[in-house]
Amino acid sequence: MAKKRVLKASIRRNSKKTGLIVLVIVLTILINSYIGAMIIFKGPSPTFSNIVVSTMMETRRGKRLMKLFFNKKEIEEIIAQNTISSVTTVTDDIDDGFDIPENKKDKIDIIDIEGPTYNGKLMIVYDPSRIELGVNTLMDTQYAKGFYVEEFVASENAIAGINAGGFDDPGGKGDGSIPYGVVIKDGELIAGKLTDYYEIIGFNEHHRLVVGQMTGQQALDYGLVDAVTFKPIFIVNYVPVEIVGTGGGLNPRTVIGQREDGAVLLLVINGRQANSLGASYADCVNIMMEYGAINAANLDGGSSSVMVYDGEIINSVVSMQGDRAVPTAWIVK
Repeated sequence: MAKKRVLKASIRRNSKKTGLIVLVIVLTILINSYIGAMIIFKGPSPTFSNIVVSTMMETRRGKRLMKLFFNKKEIEEIIAQNTISSVTTVTDDIDDGFDIPENKKDKIDIIDIEGPTYNGKLMIVYDPSRIELGVNTLMDTQYAKGFYVEEFVASENAIAGINAGGFDDPGGKGDGSIPYGVVIKDGELIAGKLTDYYEIIGFNEHHRLVVGQMTGQQALDYGLVDAVTFKPIFIVNYVPVEIVGTGGGLNPRTVIGQREDGAVLLLVINGRQANSLGASYADCVNIMMEYGAINAANLDGGSSSVMVYDGEIINSVVSMQGDRAVPTAWIVK
């Protein structure tokens, strides 16, 4: 019995020593990791720090992480060095449509887009009358969960589509059931308020892309047939918005624009991946300008960024679980 007691006591002592050693090792790793991260994030390159902070502050988990390494003032200063101005103008109210040549009415081009930190897809739809807004028709019912872009495309017997407006996303677990801001479908306001101001992105009855800040009522008065809410607005009446620094971090992006001839530009940038970190707002504006956009705006991005063509997702979705359910999608008939 005495030997057993001695043996048990020895085991307890050794267990405590082992536990203490493991604790010390874990703490050492954590401290070294924190110090290493501090050196990387706040090291000799202000440019790198700016990119990291502005990128991470656009993500839910990233915001929490950055607050471990930067204080509130530092974060605010970095964000101030990488901003994009809010627009005060709206797309000109031009009361006519586009004369689309017969040989281009069915034409769609898909172009591979590449930059120093990103790759993605640009879809050019030459006939803007083919663009419609897919809407979650169940948003006011008990079956309110959003749809995937593939589902929007399939349900409308369309050929292509991208995600559109934002949605309520508490804790990053939103199901796409509650749209953010205004949603207009077939000339009717189905989400949002008539008196509140929003960044609105939509098409009028002449298939002109209209972007700018306006109330829900003003959007209806403007003759918008289909519209969603998101920001920032990138280009209004040929004029790009003022950008400081990169205008934002490197993330997956979805953008819509329109050329002078009516062709609609649908851009999806891959991000948060080894071969494509993502694009900044400045990158998106530059791409839109390069391809002739006279009006353009940012749509929901991140894990929502997806482009569907001919029944398949043709970009690289960031989430391992695939694309997210969303309340709205721009589809191509």
